[in-house]
Formats: sequence, C-alpha cells, structure tokens
Amino acid sequence: MPDYKAPLRDMRFLFDEVFDFPATYTAIGANDASPDMVGAILEEGAKFCEQVLAPLNRSGDEEGAQWHDGVVTTPKGFKEAFAQYVEGGWNGLAADPAYGGQGLPHSLGLVIAEMVGTANTSWGMYPGLTHGAMSAIHAHGSAEQKDTYLTKLTEGRWTGTMCLTEPHCGTDLGIIKTRAVPQADGSYAVSGTKIFISAGEHDMSENIIHLVLAKLPDAPAGTKGISLFIVPKFNVNADGEPAERNGVSCGSIEHKMGIKASATCVMNFDSAKGFLIGEANKGLNCMFTMMNHARLGTGMQGLCNGEASYQGAVRYANDRLQMRALTGPKAPDKPADPIIVHPDVRRMLLTMKAFNEGNRALAYFTAQLLDLLHSPDAEQVAEAEGLLAFLTPICKAFMTDTGLEVTSLGMQVFGGHGYIREWGMEQLMRDCRIAPIYEGTNGIQALDLLGRKVLGSQGKALRSFTKIVHKFCQAQAEHPQLKAQVAELARLNQQWGELTTRIGMAAMKNPDEVGAASVDYLMYSGYVTLGYFWLRMATVAQAKLEAGSAEQAFYQAKLATAEFYFKRLLPRAGAHLAAADAGSEVLMRLSAEHFTL
Repeated sequence: MPDYKAPLRDMRFLFDEVFDFPATYTAIGANDASPDMVGAILEEGAKFCEQVLAPLNRSGDEEGAQWHDGVVTTPKGFKEAFAQYVEGGWNGLAADPAYGGQGLPHSLGLVIAEMVGTANTSWGMYPGLTHGAMSAIHAHGSAEQKDTYLTKLTEGRWTGTMCLTEPHCGTDLGIIKTRAVPQADGSYAVSGTKIFISAGEHDMSENIIHLVLAKLPDAPAGTKGISLFIVPKFNVNADGEPAERNGVSCGSIEHKMGIKASATCVMNFDSAKGFLIGEANKGLNCMFTMMNHARLGTGMQGLCNGEASYQGAVRYANDRLQMRALTGPKAPDKPADPIIVHPDVRRMLLTMKAFNEGNRALAYFTAQLLDLLHSPDAEQVAEAEGLLAFLTPICKAFMTDTGLEVTSLGMQVFGGHGYIREWGMEQLMRDCRIAPIYEGTNGIQALDLLGRKVLGSQGKALRSFTKIVHKFCQAQAEHPQLKAQVAELARLNQQWGELTTRIGMAAMKNPDEVGAASVDYLMYSGYVTLGYFWLRMATVAQAKLEAGSAEQAFYQAKLATAEFYFKRLLPRAGAHLAAADAGSEVLMRLSAEHFTL
C-alpha cells in the first residue's frame, strides 16, 4: 500500500494564493481561523492521517467489517483510531460551539476530510456520515432535538447515518415502503427495511442515530409524501443518555468489491421509536441537506483515491527500471532507465496530476462557498447558494469519474505489479469504484444538473457560473503568457450557453433529449470548469515567478501542468459537445426486444 503524504503545499497554494481563504474568514467573522491556526490544523491533521489512519488501510481491507448475530465489529485498530480522532477534537472541528463544536469554517473540515479519505477511505465513512446527520439535525431539528442529539454527535460519543434506499427502490424514493405510525406520546412507530446503509451498525460509538425516510399512514403518493425521522439505536432517557435498545437491528452486511472495512448494512426497523424532524411530508427537503453534504464528500473520494494512486505511481515510476529513453540513456550507471523518462508514462502521470490538482481546486472553491453561506451579506449568501446548487452535481460526478480514471492510470503505471495485491494499487481501484455509484449515480447527477438545475432555472444556474468565467477571461484577455488559453476558455464558455439553448429547444419537442444529452453535458461542464480553475492557478503561478519567488520549481510545475491540461485533456470537451448534440434518436431507435439475448 502506498505511503500517504498529505499534499500540504498544494493545499496552502489554494488556500492562501488562489482563493484567499483568510479574506473569506475575516468577512464571515471566523476570526479564530488565523493563518497560523490554519497552518497548525493542517499540519496536525496530516500527522494523524499519515501516522494513524494510513497504516490501517490495507489491514482494514484484508480483515473487513465482520457481522455476527446482528453485531458488527470493525477491523483491528479502527475503534482506537476513532477514539484518538475524537480526543483530538477533529470530529467537532467545524461544528456549532453551542453544542460543543469549535465553530471553525466548514472549509477546514473539508480539507481534513480530504486527508482522512486519502489515508483510509473506509475509515472515513464513519465520521463522514455522522457529519451529514449533524448538518441535517442542525438545519431542520427542533430545539429539543438539537439539545438531545447534537452535543453527543459532536463529541463523537454517538455517530449518525442516513437511511434512504430500500430493496425495491434507490433513486425513486417516492415508492418507499417504510411506514411511520403516530403514537400517543408524540413519537412514531417506524417499520421497514433499508439497505446499503453505510455505518449502520458498528462498535465505534455507544449509540447510532439513524435519519430514516418513511411515510405516514395518510401521506400523499410519491415524493410529496415522504417524512424524515430520527430513530436512535438506543432510546434516550430523560438525562440524555442511552437507555433500552430500540427496535432497530442489522440483518446483515454486504460483501463488497471495495471499502470492505466500511460496514454496509441491511437495517431492519420493527416498530422502532422515531421522532419527526421538520414538517410532515417534507422529509426529502430535510434529507437533501444531508444528501448534498454527502455528495460533496463523495466527490472528494474521487480526488482522495486519485491522490493516493498518484503518490504510489510517482514513486514507482522513479524507481522502476525498464528500457532506455529513446533520446539516449538517462541513468547510464544503471542497467536501464526509470520508466518516468518514457513519454507514455509521463502522459499517465500528468493526466493524474492535472485531474487531481484541478479537482482539488474545484473542491476548495466549493468549500469556500459553504463558508460564504454564513456571510452577513444576504446577497452574497444567495449567490453562494446558487453556485453550490449548480456545482454540487459536477463535483460529485465529474470528480468521481475522473478520479476513477486517475486511480486506474495509477495501476497502469505499475504494469503487472499494479494488478498484484501487495502493492496496494488494486485496493485503491476497488475502493474508488463505488464513488460514481452511491449518493445518487452519476447518471442521476447529470439529470439533476441539466434538467433540474440548468433548464429548470431557465439557464439562471448556469449563468451564475459562466458569468464568473466570462469576467475572468475579460480581465486576462491580454495576458502575455496565457493569452491563447484564455481565448480557448472564453470560446468554450460561450459554447456552453449555446449548447444549453440547443438542448432546451430540442427538449421542448421531445423530453428524452434531456436524458440523452445529460451525461455528456455534465462532462463538458466539468472539463470547462476545471479549465477555469487551471487558468486561475496558472495566472497566480506566473505572477509568483515574475515576482522572483524562491519556489521556482513549484510554480513552473503549475504552469506546465496547466498547459498539459489545455492541450491534452480539455479537448475532450469537444467530443462531449458532439455527443450531447447527437440527440436521443440514436439511443431510442431500437425497441426493447432488440436488447434481449
């Protein structure tokens, strides 16, 4: 398994030089998040992830989560690592101080989540689901519910889940069968079965708080009849401590391709005592708070596995000797040259580097928007909300699709050794494969982006971002070194709006046009979005070089990678444009019986 080293220099480049997080923290009143404080947090977070979590990654995969008679045991060292994580205050880093949190910006929590997910994806699922549950309760819970659950969740004494999927339905939540019957004491008896519940049962905390989607007896049909309930594993007594076991049990755990140390559970609710959170029949609105949190986290998993794969591939490419460079020996004292001298290996490594660093910029920009939701400026909050809604499906789908490509390339760099278990690259590939599937498949994210966010807003959501890109291109149009790239980004940005108009006009005649174009539309959007962030990084790097920075190699590498992105990866956008324009007829022409064997 590759050793993990947190990319702190690249993180600080984005934090301090590209996005100016210190200015954002000042604007939202996060005065405790001083540059020195942020630096210390990143350094200590890196140590914890490198020294505690990373060594458990392979052993956790080999041992896996174990189920016996409804009890789930996590792999050796997981429980102790979680106790250390909680003791270090990481669980409450960005949580509300009213419930024991440190109240630091959400962006800091996201950066720590990146380190955690890269060091050990499976382990990171346990606190990750908890943070999502905390956000939903904080946003929609009553004062009593917040007092009862948030402090314990923040402390890490309790953990959380979200329970959506059922055996017969995943995306189509309107047909869930789980029912919640009102009781005389104001609670509800929740009954049903949920599947694929991450961290639904484990031994790392003293109680697990499930957020469960269910329907009331008189609920309207479809998604308009879904309510959300808090269902604890152990009921909570008047003192706020766990009491008797609730009617919740883990029927089994799944045997999976990857993330084997994360317990993926079948959860059975048998007249379990639950409590309505938010309004009746408005549960999906409440759950979206948690789902959006989870989707950003899942997008990060594409980056995390890609980063771990890249780090392993770079080390191997510098050590592995195979053949001589076509331009002559580069290591004449050795029997062959390291494979990093070969153009095709460089192609793979640069593709990995360009996607990882571009996706990190996208993720951190999105994290900054989360911080701006706490701005005292109402107009700024509204703008951040709009951009978040637009970028969330791109983060989830584009980052996981390209993260999977990066992780696969890392295995390819190793050749046959990458396919062998001992090197750890195949585990990264297995762990990464789930990311495009769960938290809403990437096909669903594409439909959400094009159908709901863009066309559903008559293009307003798209314009909120393309306007930013347009202004940037205008300001940099005469940049001495980057003029050609700026012009290309400006062209693609304009083309983005034109493509949207064409699809929208076609969809007015045939709704299938949206579904036919959506995935290619999302991928086009992702490539252009990363083009914008690479140019932002490149302009900063060029300015630093001209100012005589001592870190010449770092900034030169940024410029070289930006050039690679524009010449070798951004042209893929053109293929996605052509495919999105191809229409639905080519997909729908065959009747269903033509697909039978």
